[in-house]
Amino acid sequence: MNPTSRRDLLFAAGTFSLAMTSAALAADPARPGSAAALVIATEAAPAAPALDHRHVPQKLPFKADALSGLSGKLVQSHWENNYGGAVKALNLVRGQLRAALQDADLPPYLYDELKREQLMRTGSVVLHELYFGNLGGDGKPAAATRTRLASAFGSYDTWETEFRRIALGLAGGSGWVVLGYNPQLRLLENYWMSDHATAPAGVAPVLVMDMYEHSYQMDYGAAAGKYVDAFFANIQWDAVEARMPRA
Repeated sequence: MNPTSRRDLLFAAGTFSLAMTSAALAADPARPGSAAALVIATEAAPAAPALDHRHVPQKLPFKADALSGLSGKLVQSHWENNYGGAVKALNLVRGQLRAALQDADLPPYLYDELKREQLMRTGSVVLHELYFGNLGGDGKPAAATRTRLASAFGSYDTWETEFRRIALGLAGGSGWVVLGYNPQLRLLENYWMSDHATAPAGVAPVLVMDMYEHSYQMDYGAAAGKYVDAFFANIQWDAVEARMPRA
């Protein structure tokens, strides 16, 4: 069984367990953690954004059909189904976590499966927002941006060569390419990510590229290299520069 199938199976099992637990609680309103008790506890509890936050999808910062080499159909589907689906899933998981935390009988390993799912969904939501946020430009970095990258990588071309190579290595599978700043190491580096949750600790993303097949398959099939070219042609370098670390 591959990791994705195992995660989906465990998530389904956790969801089923929570559903059964909720049914039992509803049948016994006097029991601590019952639906009635949860309503009372929630009304009396102080504000807790870490537990109660519900994310609202961000709008595309450009028209779906405005990108060069990426069709409006692809971009709209990517934003609506993949990103939008991640937002819905994240909000669902967060709601289940809130209920599960009140259930003292829920095994910790089931709670942790929900926390793992929260981690993955959070990564997907944030990375997609950064990805769409750094698209919609003309793909031409300003001289100051080229100088920043040259200072970190020896030359701008060296940076681009490595970024592209990482992307092509992920072709046909899944993952992200991230140019990020590591404040602990004080380094601006390119990172390979196999999924939504493999970012190095403490790294602030500067430029994000989605290499999951849903980001290009509709337009290019298996020709991921053409998608990489299209991505570079549409980078919004002003957004990238705004994410750069300041001295």
